[in-house]
Amino acid sequence: MIYKKIILGVILNLAGSLVYSQTPVYLDETKPVEERIEDALHRMTLDEKIAVIHAQSKFSARGIPRLGFPDLWTDDGPHGVRPDVLWDEWEQAGQTNDSCVAFPALTCLAATWDPSLALLYGQSLGEEALYRGKDMILGPGVNIYRTPLNGRNFEYMGEDPYLTSQMVVPYIQGLQSKGVSACVKHFALNNDEENRFQVNVKISNRALHEIYLPAFKAAVEKGHVWALMGAYNLYKNEHNCENEFLLKQILKHDWNFDGVVISDWGGCHSTEEAVNNGLDMEFGTWTDGLHKGTSNAYDNYYMANAFKQGILQGKYTMQQLDEKVRRVLRLYYRTTMNKERGTGFLCSDAHYQAARKIGDEGIVLLKNERHVLPLQLGKAKRILVVGENAIKMMTVGGGSSSLKVQREISPLAGIQAVCKLKGVTCDYERGYIGDTGGSYNGVTTGQDLTDQRSTSQLIADAVKKAKGADYVIFIGGLNKADYQDAEGHDRKSYDLPYHQDMAIEALAKVNKNIIFVNISGNAEKLNFINKIPAMIQAWYIGSEAGEAIADVLTGKINPSGKLPFSWGRSLQDYGAHATGSYPGIWRPDHKIIDEEYKEGIYVGYRWMDKTGTVPLFAFGHGMSYTSFKLSNLRKSSNSMHTDGSIQFTVNIKNTGKYAGADVVQLYVHDEKASVDRPQKELKGFQKIYLLPDESKDITITIDKNALGFWDETSNKWKYEKGSFDALVGDASDHLTMSTKFDLQ
Repeated sequence: MIYKKIILGVILNLAGSLVYSQTPVYLDETKPVEERIEDALHRMTLDEKIAVIHAQSKFSARGIPRLGFPDLWTDDGPHGVRPDVLWDEWEQAGQTNDSCVAFPALTCLAATWDPSLALLYGQSLGEEALYRGKDMILGPGVNIYRTPLNGRNFEYMGEDPYLTSQMVVPYIQGLQSKGVSACVKHFALNNDEENRFQVNVKISNRALHEIYLPAFKAAVEKGHVWALMGAYNLYKNEHNCENEFLLKQILKHDWNFDGVVISDWGGCHSTEEAVNNGLDMEFGTWTDGLHKGTSNAYDNYYMANAFKQGILQGKYTMQQLDEKVRRVLRLYYRTTMNKERGTGFLCSDAHYQAARKIGDEGIVLLKNERHVLPLQLGKAKRILVVGENAIKMMTVGGGSSSLKVQREISPLAGIQAVCKLKGVTCDYERGYIGDTGGSYNGVTTGQDLTDQRSTSQLIADAVKKAKGADYVIFIGGLNKADYQDAEGHDRKSYDLPYHQDMAIEALAKVNKNIIFVNISGNAEKLNFINKIPAMIQAWYIGSEAGEAIADVLTGKINPSGKLPFSWGRSLQDYGAHATGSYPGIWRPDHKIIDEEYKEGIYVGYRWMDKTGTVPLFAFGHGMSYTSFKLSNLRKSSNSMHTDGSIQFTVNIKNTGKYAGADVVQLYVHDEKASVDRPQKELKGFQKIYLLPDESKDITITIDKNALGFWDETSNKWKYEKGSFDALVGDASDHLTMSTKFDLQ
C-alpha cells in the first residue's frame, strides 16, 4: 500500500508540474454543462484543481487559463458593490471608476414586505456588479434578529423566518438573472457579532429548523442560490465553515445544494476538517485566514499546499478534491463562462430610482398623533431640523458593507430642497455629537463633523431655535461606528446613544410638533416616546436617503413600510435577554463561549405572545396617512388535506383620503398540538395599493408547510391533523378577523 501511495504521489506531482507547458485546450461548448464540467475536470492537473478552491487575492480565486476559464471575482455587498481594494491589502486601490449606488440596507428592504422590490433590488445590484467585473456578491444575509444588540442586524431581514424566506428568494433570482452569483450568508446561527469567532451555539433541533434554517433552505430550494457562505461561530463544537452536520448533512444531503460553500474571510481553521466536512472554497486574511500573517501567501491556506500534500501522501483522496472542484466549475459556468450575461450598468438613473422606491416603501410610520404628518408646508413658515444623523453620511463604515458612493443625499438636504420649493425656511442645529469619524478602509466621507460645544450647549442652542418653529424634525438614532450598527461588535446598551433622549425631551417642552426620524438597523429604548406626537423608522437608505425621507415626511409618498422585527420597551422584552442566555458563558480555558438559546423557538413576537409582553411597536406594525378596512374573510374549504392547499380571501378597502398601500398579514394558530407551539406564526402576506374609496379582494394561499413543526423524536417535519385558526390583519398585534379550518 505504501508503494502505491508513493507512485500516486509521483504521478500527481508530475501532472501538476505540466500545468502551463501543455497546449491550450478548448472545450466543446455544444455539450450540456454537466458534461463540460466532467470534461474540464478530467483535463485538469492537480495544481490547477488546488488553485481554484482557494483565494489568490483578497477577493478573487484563480481560473484555469489553459482551459479558458477566467478568474472569479467576488465583492462585498449586500447593499452595493464595494470599492476595489489592493490585491493583498484591505485598503482601497484608489480607483476613480469604482463608485456605486448604495441601495437601502436589507432591514429596509424587508420592511417593504414586497417581494417584487426584492427582485428589483437584486436585478439592479447585479447590473452594477457586472459593470464592475464582479462575478459574485457576498450577500444577502438572512441571519435572524434574535437580539437588538447585534451590530449586524441592519444587514439582515428581521426576526421572522417566513418573511425572510419570502424576501430572500427574489433577491437571489434578480441578482443571478444577471449572471452574478449571490452568496447567502452566514450559515448558520450567526446571531450576534461580539466574540463571533469563539461563540459555540447550543440550540434545540426544533429551534434550529423552525427559526434559523428556513431562510437558508428557501434560498437553496426556491432561490437556487449558487453559493453560500459559512459563519464564523461554532455549532456542535465545530466551526461552521467546516461543520459536518450543517454543510454535509443538512445543506448538501437534505437540501441537495449543488453550489459552492465558501468560507467567511478567515473562517477556516483546519485542513482536515475543511476537506472532510464540506467546505469548497477558502477565502481569508493573511496566511491561514485568522492568526498568522505573511503577505501574498495564499498557497499557505488550509485548502492549498496542505491539501495538495495530503493528497500526495494519501491522507486525502482525489475524489474529495474533485467533488469540490466540480462545484467550483459549475459556479464558473454559471458566472464567468456565461456569455449571455451582458456588461451591466453603473450608477444609472434606473438604479437610483430603484433605491429611492425601496426606501420610500421601506420607511415605517410608527406613530402619528394629531396627524402631525404629513407636513403641511403650505401653512408653515419655518422648520427646524435637529440631529447629527441629518447630515452624517451613512454609506461609509459598518464593516464589509461599507461603500464608496457616487452621491449620497443627506436627510437635511432632502428636506431643505422641498422647503425651498415651498418657500419655507429650514434651519438646522446639531443637537448632539455622536461619531465624528468618516473613513473605512481608505474610503473617506470628506466630512468634518467636529464640534466643540458641550452637550448642554448643543441642547440649549437647539431649544432656542425650536421655539416658534412650525415643526421640529429630530433626525437621530444609531450610526455605523463600532459598537453601534457595525460588523465585529454588538451594541453595549439598548439606550439611544449620545444623550439624544435628553435633547428630544428638552425640545418637546418648547414645541408640540416634534417628529423623531430614527436612522438605524435596530430598535432602541425610547424613554421619550410618549412626549412626542410622531416617529418614523428610516433605516439606512443609502444614496437616496434624503429624497426618500423627504418623500414620506411631506406626503409625496404615503408610508407603507411594516416593521420586520418586534420593538421592545426594554431588553427584557426579548427572549435572548429575559432568559439570560445572551451573550453566553466563557469556558474555563477562556477560548470558547457557550451560548445556549434557552428561548428556543420563541423569538421576537413569538416570545412576547408567550410571556404576555406588550411591545412598544409590534412586528408587522406600520401606519399610513390613509385608513384601510378589512372585511368578508372567506376560505376555499373548511379542511385541507396534506397533499393540498387552502385559500383565504379578504376584502380590503381604502377608507381614507390618500392613495396608499397596506400589507394584509395572515398568521396561523394551532388550537391543539402534541408539543408547545407559538400562539401564532406568520404564514402569508400580500401588499396592495389602493386609491381612495377603492376596494379589492386579495387571496393568500397556504399549504401543509404552514402547519408543521419539527418533531425532535422522528427528526423530521410533522403535520398533525386537527383544528387551526387563520388570523388576518395588518400587524401582529392587530388581527381583526379570523376563521377556523382543519388539517386532514
